[in-house]
Amino acid sequence: MNDDTTSADPAPPPALAARLRAFNDWMSRDLGGGPRPWKLAWIINFQKGGTVVFLGALMLLYGNTTTAAWIYLALHGSYGIVWLIKDLSFPDPAWQGRATLAGGFVAFGAVLAWYWAFGWLLIASGVTPDYPLPEAAWYALCISLCVIGCVIMVAADAQKYYTLRLRPGLITDGMFSRVRHPNYLGEMMIYGSFALMVWHWLPFVVLAVIWSALFAVNMIMKEASLSRHPGWAAYRARTGWLLPRLVRPRDPD
Repeated sequence: MNDDTTSADPAPPPALAARLRAFNDWMSRDLGGGPRPWKLAWIINFQKGGTVVFLGALMLLYGNTTTAAWIYLALHGSYGIVWLIKDLSFPDPAWQGRATLAGGFVAFGAVLAWYWAFGWLLIASGVTPDYPLPEAAWYALCISLCVIGCVIMVAADAQKYYTLRLRPGLITDGMFSRVRHPNYLGEMMIYGSFALMVWHWLPFVVLAVIWSALFAVNMIMKEASLSRHPGWAAYRARTGWLLPRLVRPRDPD
């Protein structure tokens, strides 16, 4: 399951990724200095858990009771509740650090609030988007993508949390046997389903920025850190970043 825990020096991450990670951490954790009144987890959980209330209020405000609005409420709102259950059961240590007052506002306003804009675009319009497929087929696609993404995300985070509590090191089985970042894959499937439901250019732009400037940077930095573990090179060669390799390398004779 895990390789030997004897560690070597990690490989240095790409300079650009390291600079972006430092900038992201400064903006969301250290901006302005001073007291650190809240954990990042509290800010994230407020947005995740508040989504169902926010979307419901938008539906009342705009009088939008279309099928698309109800399905979006169910998808995005339920995901927020799933996230809260996950965080209560196995919290991610990455979000337990405290942030300055300004850093917390930036974390919410510059990233998390944009996710709420997805629902506003759909609900405020008052009409169902002109989807590329018949509505029923499109809804089935979005629902399936969201449900499968939630399963992948929760299963990967649970495996990581409980495995590392027992034995640190590489996790190379289960959800991580063919993909190195299944938790990010699940998140991307979930938010991709929301963007498809809204079917507007803005959510796709927002996701492209967040996935490039945050998700990709975090994955690159994580891999640089994991490179210190024995067996990393072989594990990296036989797995995909986000999707399984179509052709896996042959074992040496």
